Amino acid sequence: MRLALFQPAIPQNVGACIRLSACFGLELDVVGPTAFRMDDRAMKRAALDYGPLSHLTVHADWDAFQVARPPGRLILFTTKGATPLPDFGFQPDDVLLFGSEPTGAPDFVHQAADARVVIPIQPGARSLNLAVSAGIAVYAATTGAPAPGADPAC
Repeated sequence: MRLALFQPAIPQNVGACIRLSACFGLELDVVGPTAFRMDDRAMKRAALDYGPLSHLTVHADWDAFQVARPPGRLILFTTKGATPLPDFGFQPDDVLLFGSEPTGAPDFVHQAADARVVIPIQPGARSLNLAVSAGIAVYAATTGAPAPGADPAC
């Protein structure tokens, strides 16, 4: 399983995802261009000393990511998702993809996705932070634990 970020704009979110991928032993793909330099001080501070534990690959753009990624389903997490997270069944070779913080994922990324998943939140709330969303998704996908909104009786 892999975690992927499409054109992230906030270095602290990437730093938190570096920590997340290191703690769960997942590969992390960052699809550029990013809104910051990958050696940005804020990103390094957010990642703390987890950099050596993570397996980070930076791709220049979407095409480079598509060429380099191994086989497996591309699972896009989006507020426009068709399947609620509690109803989605993950596979070990899935790539969990998250769009850019301010704009989400463009249409061509939606079209490339094998599934579009939404994390249920309260009505009226716009969205979760990218790193928080990634943490929820990675935990649900790797542990089989019920996701937010799941019926514990299921």
